[in-house]
Amino acid sequence: MPTFVYQAMDRQGKEVKGEVPASSQEEAINLVRKKGLYPTMIKQKSERRSKRSATTAVVKARGRSFSFGGVNRKMLTQFTRQFSTLQDAGLPIVRSLQILEGQMKAGILKNALMDVTEDVQGGTSLSESFAKHPKVFDKLYINMVRAGEAGGVLDVILQRLALFMEKSQKLKARVKSALVYPTAVVVIAAGILTFIMAAIIPKFQKMFDELGVTLPLMTQVLIGFSNFVKENILWMPILPVLAIVGLKILRKNEAGQVLIDRAKLKMPLFGMIIRKATIARFSRTLGTLIQSGVAILEALSIVKGAAGNAVIANAISDVHSSIREGDTIAEPLRQSGCFDEIVINMIEVGEETGDLDKMLIKVADNYDEEVDNAVGSLMSLFEPLLIVLMGFAVGFIVIALFLPLVTLMDSIGAQG
Repeated sequence: MPTFVYQAMDRQGKEVKGEVPASSQEEAINLVRKKGLYPTMIKQKSERRSKRSATTAVVKARGRSFSFGGVNRKMLTQFTRQFSTLQDAGLPIVRSLQILEGQMKAGILKNALMDVTEDVQGGTSLSESFAKHPKVFDKLYINMVRAGEAGGVLDVILQRLALFMEKSQKLKARVKSALVYPTAVVVIAAGILTFIMAAIIPKFQKMFDELGVTLPLMTQVLIGFSNFVKENILWMPILPVLAIVGLKILRKNEAGQVLIDRAKLKMPLFGMIIRKATIARFSRTLGTLIQSGVAILEALSIVKGAAGNAVIANAISDVHSSIREGDTIAEPLRQSGCFDEIVINMIEVGEETGDLDKMLIKVADNYDEEVDNAVGSLMSLFEPLLIVLMGFAVGFIVIALFLPLVTLMDSIGAQG
């Protein structure tokens, strides 16, 4: 039977070296872990093994595909759910990774999983293997997996992580779907009105000039706006691009980021949804991390990076400082002015009872539901509002164009 040389860490963090007889590397890893050790390196005492590993690496390299950009979050969520199911069924980690990597489409996630599988086969822990691919697996993901490995409950942690990612995806999809309809209507309406202003109104202006009609104020305003659109029509598509570029440049500055995110929170209608969605993300992320056994200070650092809003991130930073000094979580959140009193009270109760993780998950569930209801209400409000605005615009154009004709007909009738 082959012999494997290993390096591992014991529960006190000390490095341990040794050898184990095993028929495969997977069996050697399991034997080392049964000793209560965390393997960091395992290799067979044979040159042939090295040759086979090199051959495997060549085969894997040939199987990799060129890819760029970030990972598809939906694919990562699906992988996490499937991985948790396989671990719950009792499959070894390497075998689970091989199954999932084999059925995955070519891309950045597949490439990363090939590397992770190879590293885990070599004795590297799963969390350390994930940490080598920060573009695919973020700090939240890595720290939760590390907590699962340390506690021997990787299957449970993966289930929580999959549930967290699924809920985050649903919340994001809800907000995006709420913006699709009004955005499409506004863009189409703006295109039609621009065409009317640039192509139709000038013909009426020419007719009015030829007839010498005295134009009412409404018609003068309409023609003035038409001339403005016609003279600046080439700049109109460029302005949104310039605005987006300007915002991205402003975001690179910390003060600019805070200014933009504060403005987002104060937007009418949308500001309330953004604030509730951000609080839901904060609560669910922190609650899931604490529930998974991640230390509170480490959890707050991770949550700060995943907040998605600089104002909320600053509030979390104050909480981090407060906890480090031995104070509570609730007070800095209250001082930030971003969190509702009900949220702060529930967090205070959670701190007092020792059920902070459960309270945070409840807050997240409540706010997810509130975001869902707010999005539904916003959609039902937008449809009639857009119809009224379109009706007003069309009515204004029709009245402004026909008023001079009515005046002309009246003057002709008076002369007759």
